[in-house]
Amino acid sequence: MTVLNHVGGADVPAACGATTQLVDPTSGLARGTAPLSGAADTDAACAAAAAAFDRWSLTTPAERQRALLRIADAMEDHADGLVAAETADTGKPAALFLADELPAAVDTVRYFAGAARNLPGAAAGEYTEGRTSLLRREPVGVCAQITPWNYPLMMAVWKIAPAIAAGNTTVLKPADTTPSSSALLARLAAEHLPPGVLNVVCGDRDTGRSLVQQPAVRLVAVTGSVRAGREIAAAAAADLKRVHLELGGNAPVIVHDDADIETTAAELAAVAYYNAGQDCTAPARILVHTAVHDAFLAAFAAQAEKHRPAADFGPLNNAAQLASVEGLLERLPARAGIVAGGSRALRPGYYHEATVVTGVHQDDEIVQEEVFGPVVTVQRFTDEAEAFRLANGVRLGLAAGVWTTDHERAMRATRALHTGIVWVNTHGTTVSEMPHGGVKHSGYGSDLSLAGLLDYTQVKHVML
Repeated sequence: MTVLNHVGGADVPAACGATTQLVDPTSGLARGTAPLSGAADTDAACAAAAAAFDRWSLTTPAERQRALLRIADAMEDHADGLVAAETADTGKPAALFLADELPAAVDTVRYFAGAARNLPGAAAGEYTEGRTSLLRREPVGVCAQITPWNYPLMMAVWKIAPAIAAGNTTVLKPADTTPSSSALLARLAAEHLPPGVLNVVCGDRDTGRSLVQQPAVRLVAVTGSVRAGREIAAAAAADLKRVHLELGGNAPVIVHDDADIETTAAELAAVAYYNAGQDCTAPARILVHTAVHDAFLAAFAAQAEKHRPAADFGPLNNAAQLASVEGLLERLPARAGIVAGGSRALRPGYYHEATVVTGVHQDDEIVQEEVFGPVVTVQRFTDEAEAFRLANGVRLGLAAGVWTTDHERAMRATRALHTGIVWVNTHGTTVSEMPHGGVKHSGYGSDLSLAGLLDYTQVKHVML
């Protein structure tokens, strides 16, 4: 399989002809190539986006809505191709992608199609005698967007749909291991967008650096690691580019003594091990009231054993990520215990068992660092104050959850948890109408929702 860049409405290889090897994570074997784009390619893509912006930024919201709705229809019409592209790169079960992720991605495109026609605006008024002031909300310009390998198509849609809906043009760089569905999406969208509105350049970290440094780029949006976010923010600062960062999470979940233990364990396990735990909102740290800790731990470990690699969830995306997960488990302190899983699955590819770790302390590496794999730690707490201290005691702050039948207790948690998202008696559900973003080292800016659309606009004061 050969993946190509999409620049100015055409599929093209890297200008220098360089490629990277694509690897099937279910086997560890090579399965194709993608361009290893350099400065000449990011130059061309940004030039195409800048040229297209002059016209696209003047389109009406209705025109942009029609284009996005047609793209959503094309995604449904070409579902088989998108499933094949996504699963080839990620190894995730095709049935799960088709049932869960593809419909959600299509819904997001349709949401932003409608949102394009509903930008809020302040009423014009006279704030000084004899003059009327009003506000214009305008597109930013060329956007550089960088997406990760855990949900390649969904993350591409989360970036490009609001940017295009607001009248911007974009250059998207997918993760080097998972470019296929993004490249296919660009080809499908090309039937409904002018050339240059959506461009895709494949490549590695150096490709991303080149893209961020392009003078034409006025906004950089990235979903990725804290390391990547820091580096991109520093590079963007040199040219005072706007930056939108979604940098992962290390989600705590508080389970109180009035929660239904069996139901809570089953629902949290289903979310924790979905996509092999490669989800920045996955319940990674479960904090359980001491009165029900042992019962919950037994129930959760039993649920983990039911989630089987290859049958119920796919592999880790690449060899480096598998090694990272294995390393965290190998470095566990002697007092910690593994009560379920704990090992690489005995099969080809980058599969790892669903794992449950107990006996950890707050300053342990596996608590402080995002695992991004099928590994969950379970800690005990004695009161709400301790639960909040443990939950908030990490650098990341994307999502959290609380399980209780006490409404007032739940509301206290929604105030006390230092995250951008709090779920009560559920976990992991996203909707296009609500923002998705974090605090602290999880970054700033929002995907999804009207807030996500506004992030791709700028305000201009006009006085008459």
